[in-house]
Amino acid sequence: MRTELYHPDRRDISLDKVLHALSDPIRRDIARVMHQEGPRVCGQLNYPIAKSTLSHHLKVLRESGVMHTEVRGTSRKITLRRDDLDIRFPGLLDAVQVTAPAPEEASTVA
Repeated sequence: MRTELYHPDRRDISLDKVLHALSDPIRRDIARVMHQEGPRVCGQLNYPIAKSTLSHHLKVLRESGVMHTEVRGTSRKITLRRDDLDIRFPGLLDAVQVTAPAPEEASTVA
């Protein structure tokens, strides 16, 4: 028998945990992909890392409150908790460049 996956309630989402989760470039990219392309099944995420490492990244995102994971048989559907994060921390996803593109770097310095 499987145990339920832990997802913090909206009121329990901690800024420290969210910032920690989004401090990793791969986790931040996963969140960006979810924002741009919508929910994904784990198998649709293609990163040059071991499956166990990807699972760890997804667990950190889920337990911090950034993502919601729904078990569907043998697969898992992952969704960005955009509404919850925007209510708890307005503008945070833009500030950490999940929903807003990174600023262009100057190609030359005058």
